[in-house]
Amino acid sequence: MDDKKRVQFLTNLLGIYSPSGCEEAISEFIIAKMEKLGFSVKEDSIGNIIGEIGKGELTILLCGHMDTVVAHLPLRIEKGKIYARGAVDAKGPLASMILAAASVVKNPNCNAKLVVASVVEEEATSRGIKNLIKDGISADYAIFGEPSGVGNITIGYKGNLHVKIICKTDTGHSSTPWAFENALEKAFELWGQIKSAFPTDKAPQNPFYSVTACLTQIIGGFANSVIPFKSEMHIDLRIPPKRTSKEILNQTIKVIEKYLSKNPKVKVTYAVEDSNEPFEIDKTSPLVRALSFSIRTINGKPAVLLRKTGTGDMNILGRAINVPIVTYGPGDSHLDHTKDEHIKIRDYLKSIKIYEKAILKLCELHYKIENK
Repeated sequence: MDDKKRVQFLTNLLGIYSPSGCEEAISEFIIAKMEKLGFSVKEDSIGNIIGEIGKGELTILLCGHMDTVVAHLPLRIEKGKIYARGAVDAKGPLASMILAAASVVKNPNCNAKLVVASVVEEEATSRGIKNLIKDGISADYAIFGEPSGVGNITIGYKGNLHVKIICKTDTGHSSTPWAFENALEKAFELWGQIKSAFPTDKAPQNPFYSVTACLTQIIGGFANSVIPFKSEMHIDLRIPPKRTSKEILNQTIKVIEKYLSKNPKVKVTYAVEDSNEPFEIDKTSPLVRALSFSIRTINGKPAVLLRKTGTGDMNILGRAINVPIVTYGPGDSHLDHTKDEHIKIRDYLKSIKIYEKAILKLCELHYKIENK
């Protein structure tokens, strides 16, 4: 396939608006294209598209998502860039993986089965990747197609813990604030103590290795003349490797218990609304080495290994199937979800070659290890 057709494939993907929960049209397009490229394709019970191509004892999973955030952007090509919602996050990487897999299996040195999964609802609920796990997806190595930058490899993501905390107090008229506790004020007091337990402002130079806490939402108040008697706040904690969500939750609970012992008139309840464990791959893994070799060969300079303070599907799958996983793909992640989202055509085309060479190198390294 020539470069013109590769670019056309991506623009076709980008021309189909597919916010989370509305992936039917793009699914049909991907199925038809993958079948034409030689994949054996199936659609699972929730709409994930799984294509298989190639043969071998080694299985490599290439996983991307076909949904985007809500907010359509007009598709346009300008000065070597493609502007559209999903150009970076993450149809650019997905298109690269599909085309690379279809091409590299024609090489006799590619003795591996390649599984390309296009999942749904990554931007909303991670329902797609969770269903792959439930259905028993397996592989020896996996690459997530997300924008790392064409010369970078993401080898780690922090975990997350989302806690909802409700504070309740007795209430009275707002003209007598000295006579009652204020549930909003008490929530802020408690938040201050939780924040002090995880001092983000004192994080070391690399925040990837620190626990950080962020107050993301607070709700409360009933009427102008009523002292607030109930408040709800949401706290997002990000967890580095070597720490666990259970450990951080227990630390948070201790802060709450200490606060309650000094504020007997306040009732506090809490609930964990979401949690994911941190994940970091060993940088000496054959997967990291293969992708680094490919980037160095194609780009002419060493790959940069990234550890990100966010949380991704790599955390979920990595913990579930316990295999080496990295995140790689063309595009600048700072453009995710923005009105200026775009991908450079040269980076998109280059990433296809990088995926291809990385797969071949991974086959070589894997079978060398197996035959020792």
